[in-house]
Amino acid sequence: MSDYRRWYVPGGTFFFTLVTHHRRPILCTDLARRCLREAIDKVRTDWPCDLVAIVLLPDHLHTVWTLPPGDARYPIRWKRIKEEFTRRYLKGGGSEVSPSPSRLRHSERGIWQRRYWEHTVRDEADLKRCVDYVHWNPKKHGYVDSVRDWHWSSFHRFVGMGEYTPEWGAEDPTPGYNDPEWGE
Repeated sequence: MSDYRRWYVPGGTFFFTLVTHHRRPILCTDLARRCLREAIDKVRTDWPCDLVAIVLLPDHLHTVWTLPPGDARYPIRWKRIKEEFTRRYLKGGGSEVSPSPSRLRHSERGIWQRRYWEHTVRDEADLKRCVDYVHWNPKKHGYVDSVRDWHWSSFHRFVGMGEYTPEWGAEDPTPGYNDPEWGE
């Protein structure tokens, strides 16, 4: 068994990767996008956080959050988002992989991988690397030739804020930051 320990930094900024169970390509469907947005919005009313950047791909998502001062409870947020998404998704007609006996014992559904990957952002340069990685990810996986062509990303908000030009991302902005570093 691994000896992995999460680093809880109150008020910290964190990069996350969440993956669907068996990498099912469900997240970019209309139903899943709606359910995920509703789940995140609902959970953020009880457990606020600043959603710095996000990209939604068919079988996984990456996001960067900043938590409120004194708060390091991102695990409860992800638990509630996964639960809320799953409830809405199944109620809306989405399907799941048949849960294994182990999943059934742990009251887990066949929608998400059991865990998620997290990285504590260390400084401004690390934050830029994480945000760039989030936005470049659709091109990395070959879904688009240009980052601007991927619709389910905060990239367009960053262009509007002047952080990127629409042509940004022609080259990998995070060379050397490949799997498994980013939890894919």
